[in-house]
Amino acid sequence: MTFVHDLSDILDEKRDEIIAWMNKKRSEIDVPIYGSVDIRDAGWKVAVVDANQFPAGFNNTSESDLPNLTERIAAHIERHQPGCKWVHIYPESHTRNQGYVENLRTLCQLVERAGYRCTVGNPELDGLDSLNGIHGPLPLDQVDVVEDVLLVQGEQPDFILLNNDLTDGDLEGLSAKRVLPSPQMGWHRRKKSQHFDYLRPLVEEISEIIGIDPWHLICDSFVSEEKCLEKETCRIQLASDVDVFLATLEARYAALGIDRKPVAYIKNNRGTYGLGIMIVTSGEQLLNLSNRKMKKLMYGKGSSDTEDFLIQEGVPTLMKTDSGSPVEPVVYLVDGDASSWFYRINPKKDEMGNLNSPSAQFITSEEDPSFMTHAHNWHALLSELSMLAMGLESAAL
Repeated sequence: MTFVHDLSDILDEKRDEIIAWMNKKRSEIDVPIYGSVDIRDAGWKVAVVDANQFPAGFNNTSESDLPNLTERIAAHIERHQPGCKWVHIYPESHTRNQGYVENLRTLCQLVERAGYRCTVGNPELDGLDSLNGIHGPLPLDQVDVVEDVLLVQGEQPDFILLNNDLTDGDLEGLSAKRVLPSPQMGWHRRKKSQHFDYLRPLVEEISEIIGIDPWHLICDSFVSEEKCLEKETCRIQLASDVDVFLATLEARYAALGIDRKPVAYIKNNRGTYGLGIMIVTSGEQLLNLSNRKMKKLMYGKGSSDTEDFLIQEGVPTLMKTDSGSPVEPVVYLVDGDASSWFYRINPKKDEMGNLNSPSAQFITSEEDPSFMTHAHNWHALLSELSMLAMGLESAAL
């Protein structure tokens, strides 16, 4: 069996070639100002399993990473908005999620440390002076939209940093070129499957440089479209497709000496926050879904319905706490650079489970450096490839 970790020395030997390749790609692709990536590391496969354009957990990053995060934010803004002095953060409209409020507070601190004035608010929060966070209130600024121009306290900011995933659709005041990331990357338009479509060729290119089968660095997947689970005939077909998918994985596992039964993740192809996810080991489980489980799977953020599904190979996590709880890396990237790591732990899940659930806990790389063994090689490489893919996604939308 090929263990990706066993090839770490080769990765180091090829580092200069990889850096040259990466620099060439970055000269051709406009990487996003920021993004976050969930990694699964099984030893025999290390892969991106989710990529978020609008990260909402900057409060979980390490204190020691703040200088690098600040430097990268400043570099991206200066390159895209030279002369910028005022950055306005356009947030989600969460008024009760205190963790998200702390994300905004940290993001604003990074912007201010980079030398910019920072304000926070959106028109939906009109009438609120602040949001209550874990560490106290976060002041809000009055935001209005006049003829599709966003004004803060009656003035137009130099640059709008979007931290809203636009699940519910386009919003007024965000059509100007001075908005990053592009509103086109909101979940009202973006699909998870598209990200992996752009990621796969990049993984194949870098795998050729390293000398590894790209299968070890990306999840297999396919897409079921148009609410396939709601129609019986379609669900029967999807169940059959899932069985074929799992059988193909099982054959691959057997050929590689991987002694485990494959599983498939059924994911909402649009959306985030770990909603609309189910894990299956056979197509029959889809045929026997209860109404309750069906509704749960069809449910998305903001009560939006799921339109289609990404069926993705489930990758177990080799990483565990001393007490045996499963762990997965979350990489935060700014200007395409893997700039900070923290770790999602979920004591109520197993190694194959969806760790992004209410029982999840987070620790920084400072709190447990032992998880950082492969952070600066495989995890960083794959997450930075993901940002290149995200840049290609944005250019195509």
